[in-house]
Amino acid sequence: MTTVGLLYPGHAAEDDFPRIEITLDTDVRLPLFSTEAGEGAYDPDALRESGAPDRLTEGVEELRLAGAEALVWASPGGSFVHGWAGAHDQIATLARSAGLPASSTAFGFVHAVRELGAGRVAVAAAWPEDVTALFVEFLVAGGTEVVSSRSAGLATAAEAAAWEPGQVKELARAADHPDAEVLLLPDAALHTAAYIPELEEALGKPVLTANQVTVREGLRLTDRRVWAPTLGTLFATHRPVPGTVEPKGIEVRE
Repeated sequence: MTTVGLLYPGHAAEDDFPRIEITLDTDVRLPLFSTEAGEGAYDPDALRESGAPDRLTEGVEELRLAGAEALVWASPGGSFVHGWAGAHDQIATLARSAGLPASSTAFGFVHAVRELGAGRVAVAAAWPEDVTALFVEFLVAGGTEVVSSRSAGLATAAEAAAWEPGQVKELARAADHPDAEVLLLPDAALHTAAYIPELEEALGKPVLTANQVTVREGLRLTDRRVWAPTLGTLFATHRPVPGTVEPKGIEVRE
């Protein structure tokens, strides 16, 4: 049994995780604690507040009791808005409070791009442009080249959660670029787990989505490899990740 504890902001697309658990069809378990997310606004200040230490540590004990071997803060925006160094500090604090390896979806994207052996990406974000720009800065700080980005300009997680697959695919196509080796859909409020292979087929390249990457990052922390092509190319590769980005204080397992 491998158990990855997830800290997820509010209520939007958290039902992706039971779907992923079923799709994996293994002894992987993904208990989830919904943290306080306020109104779920896509505003830098609101996103920073959503990742405050007291909000994250609130769910630690419940996830420990559920048998979590590692924790992932499943909010890209609640992490990268703190900047590269600030996001490291946030996760180091979480790891210390939990006494467990910890990471976030934001760092998961950096690791996933590396795992696919890619260097150039396109970003298709549901967020406003200012939030997307902060994500692009975060990726660049992690050594990823962003050749294209597109923002849908949604104001809240609730709006993103209501999107149909066709709307997500349209955003992905609009953001894609011929030079991009991978396309990123970084909003954790988008329901994407059911149709990642369809996105990849439509674009002709790997697609990384927030909830898919969250699970892969948790499994990375526990040294667990799972073959599940129905979750996209990321779960159909065994390429090792060269190097790490974690600072001292986060337990890293390659």
